[in-house]
Amino acid sequence: MTPKRVRKAVFPVGGLGTRFLPATKAIPKEMLPVVDRPLIQYAVEEAIEAGIEQMIFVTGRGKAAIEDHFDIAFELETTMSGRGKSLDILGRTRLKPGAVAYVRQQEPMGLGHAVWCARDVVGDEPFAVLLADDFMVGRPGCLKQMIDAYEQVGGNVICAETVPDEHTHRYGIITPGTRDGSLTEVKGLVEKPAPGTAPSNLSVIGRYILQPEVMGVLASQEKGAGGEIQLTDAMSWMIGDQPFHGLTFAGTRYDCGDKAGFLHANLAMALERDDLADEVELFASQLLAARQPRRAA
Repeated sequence: MTPKRVRKAVFPVGGLGTRFLPATKAIPKEMLPVVDRPLIQYAVEEAIEAGIEQMIFVTGRGKAAIEDHFDIAFELETTMSGRGKSLDILGRTRLKPGAVAYVRQQEPMGLGHAVWCARDVVGDEPFAVLLADDFMVGRPGCLKQMIDAYEQVGGNVICAETVPDEHTHRYGIITPGTRDGSLTEVKGLVEKPAPGTAPSNLSVIGRYILQPEVMGVLASQEKGAGGEIQLTDAMSWMIGDQPFHGLTFAGTRYDCGDKAGFLHANLAMALERDDLADEVELFASQLLAARQPRRAA
């Protein structure tokens, strides 16, 4: 039987962004730019490429900039038009009416709680979840790859990435079953296992395709690792009742929830731009050359 089409995507954007303070004191971390586009826009464009029709943002206090970014900017657009400037650069920052919804997560109680807050908008159909912190670069995009896999196997599909053994305690980790190319059967999930106890080094990354039954599991509001309501815990309850697979993404992931990862993403994307690559490469080589004598000393 053909799986029901995935039309909706949930973007949990209610976090406080404390790792990027003071930059995120007044600006949502999802609005931090990689070159000239905010993180959240890359995630939305990835969802659009995958055929998603409705974007559901789970916001919190201080996140109005995200709503403004995907709205009409009348003064800006009028001024640009009056000066003969193209509006093409604004691209997909204008989401059509009905294609976007906002719900409020009133307390930062974890990813599982954020997803549960979107339950009424999601309704009784499969949906995607995208974490903008995980900046995914690939052709096609990560979610498109996952949708293609979902259409073959149905059920639940999560993005997977191999991580070093010493880093498994930072992630949700998959207990693997049968492997078929980039697809791995998920036999179990454990959130941030203690060092040395991980069932594999295949981690769960911030892209998910989930069946609506996960909302019923999340409704119990049970807290897990870190005292938060964990999405990984809820997903683990569904294993065995529905097909469950991890897809190893063919592309590159940058952890933009980390300062170094964020800088890596900016440099990598700048070097992909025809209008920036030569200048950025020259500057980087000069900067590195200037550092060599100091390191030697």
